[in-house]
Amino acid sequence: MILNHLWGLYAHPKEEWHTIDARHESFRYSLIHILLVALIPSVCAYYSAVHIGWSIGVGEPIRLTADSALMLSSAMYVALIGGVFALAYLAHWMAHTFGAEPTYTQTLELASYTSTPLFMVGFAALYPELWFVMLVGLAGLTYSVYLLYVGVPILMHIPEERGFIYASSVVTTGLILLVCVMTATAILWSSGFGPAFTH
Repeated sequence: MILNHLWGLYAHPKEEWHTIDARHESFRYSLIHILLVALIPSVCAYYSAVHIGWSIGVGEPIRLTADSALMLSSAMYVALIGGVFALAYLAHWMAHTFGAEPTYTQTLELASYTSTPLFMVGFAALYPELWFVMLVGLAGLTYSVYLLYVGVPILMHIPEERGFIYASSVVTTGLILLVCVMTATAILWSSGFGPAFTH
């Protein structure tokens, strides 16, 4: 069943990683998981931008036109999926340095399941107060990093000490990817692809 590890990763993460390791899913399964979970932030951000409006501080909530919000949420969806695949590729590439020999599908599992709490933060966009989304986002990021540190030794079959350094490398890589996406967004916005606001 799709998303069948979701509850386990929250309720008992260590045991769930052992379950994932014992019963590796196919590449297709991981792909479907990513495609579904990445919809959460994209759809919620679209809905709140068009129908609710974002409260940045004082003043009226900021709303976008439907076309502009659709373009931005579609770009977000593609960027999220691309980010997970890029992280999985880099994790696979780095694994050999730490004495692990995973398949690309295994590192994709690692990347997709550890990014899931971060994607679930998308539900917070339905209450589009900037402080609230930032707070929930920080909690999601923290739990994603925790899942990574717990999952690496189990999924990559390496000792915990080496797993800690490997997971730290993956976290660093993930942050670099995030900075790259943010930079690309800023460049696109300044090139005339910015959002169109409703009046």
